[in-house]
Amino acid sequence: MEGPRKRCICDSNTEEAEKSESDVVEENPPKKRKGETASPRRYVPPPQKKSDCVSFNEQHFVETEYFFENGLRKVRPYYYDFVTHCKGRWIGKTLREVFQHEFLAESISYYEAAAEGGRLSLNGGRADMETVLQDNDLIRNTVHRHEPPVMGACLQLLANTDEVVVVNKPASLPVHPCGRFRHNTVMFVLGKEHGLYGLHTMHRLDRLTSGVLVFTKTIEVAQRFDKLVRERQVVKEYVCRVHGDFPAHHIVCEEPILVMSYKVGVCRVDPNGKSCRTVFKRLSTNGRSSVVLCYPETGRMHQIRVHLQFLGHPVLQDPVYNSPVWGAAGGRGGNFLVSDEKLLLDLEEEYKKVNIVLPPHNFDETGRSKKEVSCAGLDEVKKLEEQEEVTASVETRENCFEDKLENATNNDQAALEEHLLEQKPADLDEDKKQAQGLDELVMELEECVDDVDVNTSEASKSSRITSLQKAVTYDSLCSECQVTRPDPKPTELVMCLHALRYKGPDWEFSTPMPAWAHADWSEDDCVNDSVDIG
Repeated sequence: MEGPRKRCICDSNTEEAEKSESDVVEENPPKKRKGETASPRRYVPPPQKKSDCVSFNEQHFVETEYFFENGLRKVRPYYYDFVTHCKGRWIGKTLREVFQHEFLAESISYYEAAAEGGRLSLNGGRADMETVLQDNDLIRNTVHRHEPPVMGACLQLLANTDEVVVVNKPASLPVHPCGRFRHNTVMFVLGKEHGLYGLHTMHRLDRLTSGVLVFTKTIEVAQRFDKLVRERQVVKEYVCRVHGDFPAHHIVCEEPILVMSYKVGVCRVDPNGKSCRTVFKRLSTNGRSSVVLCYPETGRMHQIRVHLQFLGHPVLQDPVYNSPVWGAAGGRGGNFLVSDEKLLLDLEEEYKKVNIVLPPHNFDETGRSKKEVSCAGLDEVKKLEEQEEVTASVETRENCFEDKLENATNNDQAALEEHLLEQKPADLDEDKKQAQGLDELVMELEECVDDVDVNTSEASKSSRITSLQKAVTYDSLCSECQVTRPDPKPTELVMCLHALRYKGPDWEFSTPMPAWAHADWSEDDCVNDSVDIG
């Protein structure tokens, strides 16, 4: 008797509970998911499959070209696409809100002009800044990209075998695309000037560090080299010139190193850091500075530079660890006298002082205002492409947007970091597709670009399209085009730290001593810009 009665009570409670839940649902209908609107949802194309290839090849190398000036290797400005899918935190926000609060490198007025001119696109079409973003929305940001100059020294090949490529990296040249650097990198110079690509880095060197840099040609060789490094079978020998009279006896530094900021790229000695060990041996000294051999037995970030700062002998011309922002002690013995937050802020201010700009101008070479030629350069190049049959050279330019984004150019583009997809730039409006005459378009381009030599004959039009793309070096919407930056001095591009030798069980690669490591070199040579300090 007790069993059925209990069952009935349970059933009754269940019915009441269901009725109560039903009432609640009717009185308080579920809220719409974030990003949903009363109007029908926009169609969002499904995400495309990532390209399996993450290396760089000929399609990327033709984006622009080098030129040499004042002893520097420079890159002509070029158009480049940063692409990302909608982040989860962006869903339900307008495109305007996202760019206004997360992309702070440019003003919202810039992004409004970029959207109006076709620089911002959404799912392959023109972007409306008031569009509410949905999951899988694809945002493309076309920028007029400027790269900083680097030292004009040639990239010397030390070895080129079936397994490896070894180079003597000049100072100031990054190993691979990162930050503002893309074509002015070792990997792109190797591809553009030596026809070597699809390489794997065995190790990396800081941008301002010169010396032995090893690439492998296959992933299998890379894994074999990586195993040797992990097992401490690779001997790394560096040479540097440091401030002061370094002790004559061998010095071993085993202070742990902590990364203060990956974003800024700064480390310091700290008990909570990772263990590491560096052996130092003095070669010579002139009383003011010393030449020191360095043997890092571990591979921590900035290990040699941080340990030498701790010892009170920072590397000559080191813009980070030989900076006055570390306080009177300069970081010697781990004594910084300032908080990490203030230190990072001061380092950023020091960087801004070095990267000075001359007064801005608001007109292009023809005297027209920015607004009058809002997106002239990019639009006219696209018109030329649409006027002609798509040639192989044009396809190469379009396909150059398929590479994987290594690093953002700045905080603005840091969020556009996921990957690039095999999708062509958005079509222009129909009225812009209508031909106005190729000769007329060439004349318009000549107004915006200095010294553009264009042969307008019908036979040469197709072959000149890619050249015209590269010739558009001024873009009125680009903030970088509105300023003039003086060329950096050699002392700003060279740090006195050099990878002298890498040695394995049955191989060895080395370079000659750099000029600043010679016994007759003097600190006064740093002041003279004409002196070779590389």
